[in-house]
Amino acid sequence: MKRPRARLAVLVSGKGTNLQAILDASRDPDYPAEVVVVVSDRPGVYGLERARQAGVPAYVVPWRRDPKEFGVRLAEVLERHRAQWVCLAGFLRILDPEFVERYRGRILNIHPSLLPAFGGKGMYGERVHQAVLQAGVRESGCTVHFVTAEVDAGPVVAQARVPVLPEDTAETLAARVAEQEHRLYPEAIRRVVTGEVRFEELAQSRR
Repeated sequence: MKRPRARLAVLVSGKGTNLQAILDASRDPDYPAEVVVVVSDRPGVYGLERARQAGVPAYVVPWRRDPKEFGVRLAEVLERHRAQWVCLAGFLRILDPEFVERYRGRILNIHPSLLPAFGGKGMYGERVHQAVLQAGVRESGCTVHFVTAEVDAGPVVAQARVPVLPEDTAETLAARVAEQEHRLYPEAIRRVVTGEVRFEELAQSRR
């Protein structure tokens, strides 16, 4: 008997291209997960429109400089839709530790570098790619990892690598990394929700 699909909540702050990659993957009836709700901290972003076009409930939970209050209100939305997993897809807020603990081992994020390099507070979007170029490294990429209370420091699920070319700008490097993100994130989600990769095992192996 086929097991029920895992129920995903996806959090976005912008265009939602990684959300779209997850929605596209979930159109395959054999994909083991489905997006049941999308939440943004910002009204009017295109990620919300992507959700609506896919027939997925979409909400705005405004950020009011209080991570704890945001976490409580976010959890209310997720529980209403019986979300089992939380996927951050271009979500630019740092989640409250109590929320992270509530969904311990069930929150994933994708970051546009090969963590632990070029991660941490304030490192997101174009800032990451600018830092990569300024550092003069020859390789970059993206990382899917479990979210813990420490920013960008949770156990790594999967990574994809891309070359950094001599003529690269932050924009061209970002585009090359994004291609890999859209491939990697749905595959990493599949591995996690099927139990192929487990939070506790990864966390133990790092001790």
